[in-house]
Amino acid sequence: MTTLAYRLLPLCLVAALPLASRAQSQKSAPPPAPPSQSAQDQGNAYYHYMLSHEYEEMAQTYGNGDYATRAIEEYKMALNDDPTSEYLNRHLADLYFATGHIREAVEAAQQQVKKDPGDIDAHRLLAEVYLRALGNDEQSNVASQMLKLAVGEYEKIVQLAPRSLQDHLMLARLYAAGHQNAKAEEQIAAARQINPGSEQTALIANRFYLDIGDTQKAVDVLKSLPSNDQTARTQFQLGATYDQLKDPTDAIVAFRQALDLQPDNVDVEKALAHDLMATNQTQDALKAWQDVAASDPTDAEAWHRIAQLDLAANQFAPALAAIRKARNLDSTNLEYAFQEATIDDALGHLDAAAKVYGQLADDTEHPSGVYSDREKANYALVLDRLAQVYREQCRPDQAIAAYQKKASLGGDFEEAAYDQEVETWREAHQYDKAVATAQEAVQKQPNSLDAKLTLARQLADTGHAEQGIAMAKGLVAANPKKLPAYYQLAQIYTDLRKWKDAAGVLNAAQKQAVTKDDQMMVSFERAMMEDRAKHYDAAESDFQKVLAMDPDNALTLNNYGFMLADRGVDLDHALTMIRKALQLEPTNYAYLDSLGWTYYRLGQYTQAQNELERAISRDGNDPTVHEHLGDVYEKTGRLKDAAAQWELSLNEFAHTVQADMDPGEEAKVQKKLDSARVRLAKESNNAQPAKPE
Repeated sequence: MTTLAYRLLPLCLVAALPLASRAQSQKSAPPPAPPSQSAQDQGNAYYHYMLSHEYEEMAQTYGNGDYATRAIEEYKMALNDDPTSEYLNRHLADLYFATGHIREAVEAAQQQVKKDPGDIDAHRLLAEVYLRALGNDEQSNVASQMLKLAVGEYEKIVQLAPRSLQDHLMLARLYAAGHQNAKAEEQIAAARQINPGSEQTALIANRFYLDIGDTQKAVDVLKSLPSNDQTARTQFQLGATYDQLKDPTDAIVAFRQALDLQPDNVDVEKALAHDLMATNQTQDALKAWQDVAASDPTDAEAWHRIAQLDLAANQFAPALAAIRKARNLDSTNLEYAFQEATIDDALGHLDAAAKVYGQLADDTEHPSGVYSDREKANYALVLDRLAQVYREQCRPDQAIAAYQKKASLGGDFEEAAYDQEVETWREAHQYDKAVATAQEAVQKQPNSLDAKLTLARQLADTGHAEQGIAMAKGLVAANPKKLPAYYQLAQIYTDLRKWKDAAGVLNAAQKQAVTKDDQMMVSFERAMMEDRAKHYDAAESDFQKVLAMDPDNALTLNNYGFMLADRGVDLDHALTMIRKALQLEPTNYAYLDSLGWTYYRLGQYTQAQNELERAISRDGNDPTVHEHLGDVYEKTGRLKDAAAQWELSLNEFAHTVQADMDPGEEAKVQKKLDSARVRLAKESNNAQPAKPE
């Protein structure tokens, strides 16, 4: 896989490359002899060189320092016979470095310069030695001194060879490393003047300008290259520069041009795919990631991104296949495991989802109880998902256990966990436990407004209406700027069918609503109150206000759509809104129920049955869903199945507090069940064979 990104190398690597590369290429060749050298001196130098070479290899093979010392001595004797040999001087300096004799390496290089101050190769050797002396620590005083000395040598080099492109670029790098940015820019300008079409110069200049924060010049220097000199590498770096500028649109253009020049470059395709995802060009992004996966089937990230895009499009089956490929390639990646569990959950594979989430919870839990903020957030998220699956499986005890672990994280996590525990007990119709949990939350968090508001509503919903109202009123009075107190009091009044009181509280909240979010929430709460009061025109107006401010508000889309569907009006609009809500939250059982009921109203009973059965698989405690499915079964001639669903509905109604029911709902279902039983009895009697006379 080709990587086109170009960065300035760290000085320690820049310094190491020239000597290492020369040593590699020259070890196998004997040192050349100058024309003036006598045959005897040449032979002696060659003899000592070969001995030093043998000792050097033995030192590397056996790790014996004595062999290295003997190799150095043989190089010295070779230099006695051939003192002007550039090759021997360079190789001796390299060997000094290899054996940790830094001072000797510097001295050897300095001797070469003293012999001929005009020898550019000698200056290059000394500069390289200084750079090698930097080592890995570029911050020490010694390193700082070595950098200055190296700069001095390259300043002499560019004087001796003013048209040497590579030497100007190296000096620019050294100036940049020493934070002499103005001088570095001068050397880059000199290099660009020598060869305006040099891609290497443009790439180094680009990196330099990025490092000093001049992003516009970083772009301009690449775009200024003549079109004939533009390569895939240039376009890739231009795209990467636009990415640093948070400009994915122009980055996409550059990456596409890079692909035109080099169609099989996987790195470019991946960069393009990332930016296509960032700009919500999902179809093009999916194709790009599929191309990456086709080019390299072992690229786990590509399969992960394909799964993400399929999941966003509600294509759950292909998403699951893709994420499983990613996990097979990288089984340790927790993000991949989390996504697999998410897709299993969306597909209704609740046991599989619970298993993966449970393992993730174990993997992200710290027995010490010590977490970074990021670790704590990740652990809480996994616990939330695990608890939600347990709730969908009607396993409240396991869900509560997960929330209690979340509560142990303290702070906002504890506050949210208590609220979720209360909702879990309410869903399971275990209202006494909901009240007890709310009371415990207040004891644990006496300063939490949310905990007190939750307790107030639980009291009001479980036969202590006046106590709950008084508590909520007191919280509103004590917190006149805190809108959640108004919302909870309004909901209590709504549950008690005290429409005028609820409207008065929401009007007071409206006066305190300053932000867009506050105004939107007031409109939503009023819409819900008006809907339950059967003031449908007013409810519709407020729902529309919310969607005007937030078109992707899933809860509003669903509730507005259900209100229309339940009345049998504007069904196409209702269907559009509820489908959009499900795209945003594909596992929400209430939205599935709304979709199924809308299909029922449209007379599309097969689709209605499918969605309602999915809803019940995610929450079997909601009496309304059972009622709806029973209605579908009746319409399709399955009266016995319909009666069974209505009986389940009545059973759930019997365990539901009045606050969660509309008047007459239970009686309506009872009437349906009674009628069905009569009809079933008649059908059974009619099916009996006639008795013989």
